[in-house]
Amino acid sequence: MMLSPDQAADSDHPSSAPSDPESLAGTDAQGLLSCCVSDPEPVEEGGGEGKGGGRAALHPQQLSREEKRRRRRATAKYRSAHATRERIRVEAFNLAFAELRKLLPTLPPDKKLSKIEILRLAICYISYLNHVLDV
Repeated sequence: MMLSPDQAADSDHPSSAPSDPESLAGTDAQGLLSCCVSDPEPVEEGGGEGKGGGRAALHPQQLSREEKRRRRRATAKYRSAHATRERIRVEAFNLAFAELRKLLPTLPPDKKLSKIEILRLAICYISYLNHVLDV
């Protein structure tokens, strides 16, 4: 196939590369992307919400470990299980504070104390007990 002189001059110009999808179908898309973009990872557009603004459609083998983790955590089942685990953790935490509170002497024994007040009072009480044992 022979090129005319103006076609030959245009072939050296980067804008003369085929840009329609049919002519790009045979090229290596990853190689094309890596030469044009410094970061070849997929870019999410539109935040994943709204009409036409979804995440990049990638096969599971192409997803990064972080993206797989994000998708797994986005399921309702995972969120429900995580909320249950967090609720159990907070209840155990509050129970430990309640037990510590029972061991600390205060003037009204049923006085409500914040968690930081319980910790500070425990520190003072332990210091006092150490002082009593040393004397």
